[in-house]
Amino acid sequence: MTLARRMTAEALGTSLLLAAVIGSGIMGERLSGGNVAIALLANTLSTGAMLVALILAFGPVSGAHFNPAVTLADATQGGIAWRDALCYILAQIAGAFVGVATAHGMFGEPIFSVSHHIRAGNTQLFSEFIATFGLLTIIWGCARLRSSAMPCAVAAYIASAYWFTASTSFANPTVTLARSFSDTFAGIRPEDAPGFIIAQLLGAMAATYLLRWLVPSSPKNAASVIVSQV
Repeated sequence: MTLARRMTAEALGTSLLLAAVIGSGIMGERLSGGNVAIALLANTLSTGAMLVALILAFGPVSGAHFNPAVTLADATQGGIAWRDALCYILAQIAGAFVGVATAHGMFGEPIFSVSHHIRAGNTQLFSEFIATFGLLTIIWGCARLRSSAMPCAVAAYIASAYWFTASTSFANPTVTLARSFSDTFAGIRPEDAPGFIIAQLLGAMAATYLLRWLVPSSPKNAASVIVSQV
């Protein structure tokens, strides 16, 4: 599969993921009558369902990373060349902002708006470390032991982490960056985003090296971090 096709898959997949995250947050908030739990539940269901669909659709093309933390973890294990990893990340960032703009456009919101949603403090940062640590643990465990279960496993984990983490589990640097330009239910203040991103990358690396010891795998098998590529 050519790099251009893989980058397009990463951009398109990340765009649809952000459209689901932001769009369902707006819809949930508008229909919940101020009930935050109902709004979060709507956000959770939409995100989880979209993840299953996206991983099934784009996994065979690019590996369906949609997440720089996953891409960088894959690169450290020899599953993707560092040059290609940089291209993946650029595609993910571009796709994420298109997804935010798309969601805002569908709901009549400004195309981009700086978020005022406060997500600060050590508990939030620790939550993002745990959320991303858990995500990469699921990814590496499934990739090495049961790759066919990956789409459902990843979606189930994220759906669960929306509720058991104080931060509602962003677990994705690109998603975090893009959501800082959405002053909606799913947003995050730009000043809170750097801490989230650092915690996410640390969590991803911690899980990657733990699982490298716990479930050893040869570098050639690391390429299928999500779903085997063709």
